[in-house]
Amino acid sequence: MFKNYINYFKDNPKNYWFKAKLYGWGWTPVKWQGWVIVGIFICFISWVGINFGSKTEITNTDLIWFFIKMFLSVGLIFLICYKTGEKPRWQWGPPKNKNK
Repeated sequence: MFKNYINYFKDNPKNYWFKAKLYGWGWTPVKWQGWVIVGIFICFISWVGINFGSKTEITNTDLIWFFIKMFLSVGLIFLICYKTGEKPRWQWGPPKNKNK
């Protein structure tokens, strides 16, 4: 099974940063650029969470800004994956048709 993943990810003639997941819907980073984007996303989400959690008193404004930052960061990574990755689709296992 692990060999299927490796072969699927290496088969990247269009040099996508993200390929469709083998199981389910979404993307998996397959190029170094994709991994950098995912790393930046994780660091940013962690920073926002730590910043929010370190406040002694949380105001409504803090809560609103927290959700705005989360929503925008998730939207941005989704947009980046969509623009630099394969067309998202539901699949369960390696594609049977090479044209997809």
